[in-house]
Amino acid sequence: MAGEQEEWTVIVLTCQYKDSVFAFHKELEVRRDRHALGQHPILLTVEDPKVQVGSGGATLNALLVAAEHLSARAGYTVVTSDVLQKARILILHMGRDFLFDDCGRAFTCLPVEDPAAPIEALTCNLDSLLATLTHQVCKGSPPGVWVCSTDMLLSIPATAEIDWHGFQGARVIAVPGSVSYARKHGVYLANAQGVVQDILYQCPEDQIQQCVGLDGKVPLVCGVVFFSAGTAEQLLATHVVPPLDACTYLGLDSGAPPIQLSLFFDILLCMAQGVAEEAFVKGQSPGMGSGDAAATRSARSVLWKALRTVPLTMAYIPGGRHDYMSMSAGDHILHLTAHEGTAYSRPFCKVAHSNVAEPQLLEEGCSVTNSLLEGAVSLGPGSAIQHCCLKGPLQIHSGCLLTGLDVASSEDLKGHLLEDVVIQGHSVRLRDIPCKVFTLSGRHDNWQSPAEDNGTYLNVPWAELFRRTGIRSQDLWSSDTPSSSRCLLNARLFPVLHASEPLGLGDILWLLGSLGAGQPQRWRASWRMSWEELRTCLDQEMELASRKALFFLQAQSKIRKVLTEHSSCSLLPLIRSAVIEGYQEAVLKTLDEVASTASDPGVAARSLACIADVLACMAKGKGGLRSGPAANKAWASAFQQLERGNIPEGVKELAKERKKWLSRPVLLVRAARHYEGAEQILIRQAVMSSCQFISVQPVELPPVGLWVQVECPARVDLSGGWSDTPPITYEHGGAVVDLAILVDGHRPIGAQARRITEPELRLVSASGGGLEGEVVAELVCRQLEDLQDHCQPHAPGALLKAAFICTRVVTLHSQRTLRDQLEERFGGGFELRTWSRLPHGSGLGTSSILAGAVMAALYQVSGQSTSTESLIHAVLHLEQVLTTGGGWQDQVGGLVPGLKIGRSKAQLPLKVEVEQIAIPEGFRHALNEHLLLVYTGKTRLARNLLQDVLRNWYARLPAIVQNTNALVSNAEECARALQQGNLALLGKCMSNYRLQKKAMAPGCEPLVVQCMMEALQPHVYGQSLAGAGGGGFLYVLTRQPRMQEALQRILAETEGLGNFSIHTVEVDAAGFQMRLLEEDLPCVEQ
Repeated sequence: MAGEQEEWTVIVLTCQYKDSVFAFHKELEVRRDRHALGQHPILLTVEDPKVQVGSGGATLNALLVAAEHLSARAGYTVVTSDVLQKARILILHMGRDFLFDDCGRAFTCLPVEDPAAPIEALTCNLDSLLATLTHQVCKGSPPGVWVCSTDMLLSIPATAEIDWHGFQGARVIAVPGSVSYARKHGVYLANAQGVVQDILYQCPEDQIQQCVGLDGKVPLVCGVVFFSAGTAEQLLATHVVPPLDACTYLGLDSGAPPIQLSLFFDILLCMAQGVAEEAFVKGQSPGMGSGDAAATRSARSVLWKALRTVPLTMAYIPGGRHDYMSMSAGDHILHLTAHEGTAYSRPFCKVAHSNVAEPQLLEEGCSVTNSLLEGAVSLGPGSAIQHCCLKGPLQIHSGCLLTGLDVASSEDLKGHLLEDVVIQGHSVRLRDIPCKVFTLSGRHDNWQSPAEDNGTYLNVPWAELFRRTGIRSQDLWSSDTPSSSRCLLNARLFPVLHASEPLGLGDILWLLGSLGAGQPQRWRASWRMSWEELRTCLDQEMELASRKALFFLQAQSKIRKVLTEHSSCSLLPLIRSAVIEGYQEAVLKTLDEVASTASDPGVAARSLACIADVLACMAKGKGGLRSGPAANKAWASAFQQLERGNIPEGVKELAKERKKWLSRPVLLVRAARHYEGAEQILIRQAVMSSCQFISVQPVELPPVGLWVQVECPARVDLSGGWSDTPPITYEHGGAVVDLAILVDGHRPIGAQARRITEPELRLVSASGGGLEGEVVAELVCRQLEDLQDHCQPHAPGALLKAAFICTRVVTLHSQRTLRDQLEERFGGGFELRTWSRLPHGSGLGTSSILAGAVMAALYQVSGQSTSTESLIHAVLHLEQVLTTGGGWQDQVGGLVPGLKIGRSKAQLPLKVEVEQIAIPEGFRHALNEHLLLVYTGKTRLARNLLQDVLRNWYARLPAIVQNTNALVSNAEECARALQQGNLALLGKCMSNYRLQKKAMAPGCEPLVVQCMMEALQPHVYGQSLAGAGGGGFLYVLTRQPRMQEALQRILAETEGLGNFSIHTVEVDAAGFQMRLLEEDLPCVEQ
């Protein structure tokens, strides 16, 4: 076992017919690819040696086949039971045909969805049982063989546990049931220690009463059994002993006459302590045919000798529920519609994996699963639709089941009173000719009741049907069928082929009473089949493929709806499913369509991000990292179209280029990177909408040589970061609480600019200061070509170059040279110097605040004046031009003084609104004494973190959406804590924020930082890495004032921390400062 679930060595699915093996094995393989079956178990789909071999015979045959495969894998040339010692084997029995689902009870789809599932798919009863067994029932069991029927719905309480201490032998699983329910089913009689004494089946109530427990319930046989490895060996040994050898394919291949064997009333019953040998050997298994009585007695005698000494115990699970999937249409519809206590492993979902145009027309107590309902389709209570594509107007009243109907059937349905009827479309193959056959029956019909007694069709006696339609008994049954055997099962009611005309749903619906012209004659002239005959022609592979195609058809509708309606629903599970099932091209086509027709660039950007996810899933974990360069020239044409705002043409060019990159995982990953690059172009265009909130006014040019100096504080983000990051900020809405700070008494970030007589741009940037050692970079731009790399963040002086362009001091795309532009407008050029005393990757907002300082200085020195609000939006604009992305919290933190909360609404154009937080008198001093910065010595790599966060946001992973909600609400709580002057509550908000940042960007907290924080935890109210995390500065809110020296000692005594330093913090109540300096400063004073 691994973790919280059973890890299967072998999973065996048994089925009646060899024609089903391939189709059902493909279904097992799909579930393996979805990682629903554990770590690569052997998957086997095994045909029963003979139809109706019995559950016992099917179990023995499956166990033999599993042992053969395990033996072969272990290198043996013969079956060796030793391979069972450490194996965990699951045998699932498909059982007999099911009237209401052509693929059997196992593949009956349930009206449930799992929003948390990593891969979106229909949930069949098989999936529900697998989940219940793997994660609950079988958890903690020793090696051995589990056997489970799939003819029932089963649910187990989440808290249920089975004690396996000291277990040996065989164990049956039982769930509680009423005495009345047990009359039609099996029930265990066990003693107080859980040892099974007898197994009763459809017994009178007085016998069942002796099984009633303290809870007033009886332990129902629920179809789940466990054999220990040793017991499985003993059972396997019987496969070579006549007549039990006839239960396996080896025996039949050797010419042994087949026998039927029951798992419960042959194999298990012989282990029950209260059963005597003579009664067992001479008894008859319930539900089995008469068969060869002597062979049956001989088989039971062999089982008695082989298994009698095996202990058989019962595990009773209070709160468990078992619903047998009977041949009653009423029962089946009840299972598919909302009612209390249905045995689903997941909550009921009224509309599951379906697209319904008018959901208000679905009444309570109905269900729609894997269907497309276009137009006005009304569905009454207690009715279910599955695997249908219907077009309204249609009215379906209560008590109906519709399955497998297509749009063409919609016209036939109109005009009929649809109430208490079952209408099914069946995929049939007649001598390799595929066709669709429709069946019609009533909800109350008993398919096996003789027509001459109380049998009904369409809920009325047969005689009434004959009178109303003119149909005669000889139309339905041949003369050699005895009257007592004539029933709905063998009535040739259902048209299959007509000599000259195509058949449709209308050729059976006329039996409801609306006679069309010539329909009785067409019906009589058609080749018709009974259900008994029809079931032998069912094409289960085609039926499963049809359901899958419909699932992805409705999925395409879901994709369009989710994207165009800005839904927070994640499409990644659906994308993974499409790739696994081979429907990726259909999904890509839909995403192309949405992206190219979207009027909102945000919708188009998310569509492109989804395409990147499809391509990455197609690479199947190969081909390298998702993050990487996206500037291959092959994609340049598409990118240029997007840059021009021509989204439809850009998407078309992307799709055209994409086709060349699908052949290998490495190409798929590179293509995914370029789609993310395209998405970034659209994000930039969306953020550019904030430019309308930049307002500048002309002012007098300062004299040549006069420095305009801007000094800025750093910022500490107390809560809400990441919610300010595009596209999150304009798709979800953001709120961030920021604090402007002096570090060790200084404003650590600044810029100064002056006019010079030479028509050129002199750029000088100094960074690092005292912590890393100063690095000074100088360059001169004399031509427009020198500014071309302004959009490459790592190019020398890129930020400064971009600032000249964004402040419109220079027009890059102009016929006039740089020299001409500067001389004409300003009579010369500019010298711009920047500095930061903070290390690279500090997390204190350096680059964005520096951008604000640069733009403030450039605006002023070029004869322009602007407000702080405009500067905040101007920095957003600059960072998009620079292609670094990023949000607005850094410039809000460093340009606006003191404590404030910035907010943005979930809309475009993107506008940032800032509210100063009023704090109690004296609280600013308290913050100065309790807040410290700790430099961790680790360099932060925010770019990598940003790419991951944006990828997860566009995928709308539920955890990310919930965490974003929490970020915003925590920011509002943090603002309240500051307003109250409550240090403890502020610390709690900081600690919550730390967890939220870790959830947003896993890996943002290096081990050395975690070690540091653990050492500090007892001494602080709260702490968090500044900014996105990954390194840089840690800020702490200490429990006691002035703890710098104490924390220094604590960290000095902590092993493995490396180069750390502690710095004082002061709330900067003034914000950024601008002043004019006449002196010519050769360098920036440090």
